[in-house]
Amino acid sequence: MTAYLVRRLLLIVPTLLGISLVCFALVQFVPGGPVEQIIAKVNAAAASHPGGRGISPEEIANIQAYFGFDKPAYVRYFTWLGNMLRGDFGNSYVYQQPVLDVIVSKMPISLFFGLISYFLAYAVSLPLGVKKAMTHGSLSDSVSSAVIFAGYVLPGYAVGIVLLIFFAGGSYLSWFPLGNIVSDNFESLSPFDKVLDFLHHMVLPVFCYLIGEFAMLTLLMKNSTLEELGKDYMRTAMAKGLSLRQAVWRQAFRNALIPIATGVGSIFAVMFTSALLIERVFDIDGMGLLMWNSMIGRDYNVVLGIIVLSSLFVALGRLLSDIIYVVVDPRIRFD
Repeated sequence: MTAYLVRRLLLIVPTLLGISLVCFALVQFVPGGPVEQIIAKVNAAAASHPGGRGISPEEIANIQAYFGFDKPAYVRYFTWLGNMLRGDFGNSYVYQQPVLDVIVSKMPISLFFGLISYFLAYAVSLPLGVKKAMTHGSLSDSVSSAVIFAGYVLPGYAVGIVLLIFFAGGSYLSWFPLGNIVSDNFESLSPFDKVLDFLHHMVLPVFCYLIGEFAMLTLLMKNSTLEELGKDYMRTAMAKGLSLRQAVWRQAFRNALIPIATGVGSIFAVMFTSALLIERVFDIDGMGLLMWNSMIGRDYNVVLGIIVLSSLFVALGRLLSDIIYVVVDPRIRFD
């Protein structure tokens, strides 16, 4: 197992290098970078004033040199890569701050939403999936399956838009705020009211984060449990006097968890995944909204920093999944 973990850790390095190379190459072909934006703003300002002068070629060259675009793409890549390996992702063109500082400042809120939805999904989906397997074919199973399938096919951001229309001051009810994570008068509230205000803002976004993961986990847990119910050891357990419920929770539950274990490692990637459009809909200033604004604003360094860090977290998460897989099923051995 130790040798396997070492090999997996070593493979992360070329994987990240490949991802960084592809992403760096792609952003070179995206028009409207920081140099083009400055030129457009200066020319627009000059055009709006009589006698205004557009930007000169010498000034354009100076701007390109300031951002490092006066060098060939491969030189810029290796310079960026060397700095990144030392923990320096460069400066944000928009925020005029180190990229790592910008990303770290947005992590807490996305991490909060990700962890809350992650643990809620597992806390609800696992027992619900087992219950559905035990009542397979019943009316309650059919009705809940229809609801779960709807949640599975509907993207979280689309559900968020519908919820805002119906429950957040759209055309119908005003039960919840339109967005953000706290009210404008948050600082003037009492400690207890601050907690209530924060929770009030959390309801709709957390639901949208939760819905897709919840549906997938519930269906996976049900199918896994159904497979275990048809095995010989379950019939033997019930023949010895155990009820279906006792046999499931004492015998089948641990084995049914094995397919679920492969997704547990995604806990490391929760702050980066499924958040971009949801945070855009609810105007939540987290990693997703940062990624959105950075792509729109052509803030290349921030985009590359988020991609590299998210790829690293996903790789570590998959490694954690393998470890948990061995813990859940001791028969598994990685050589």
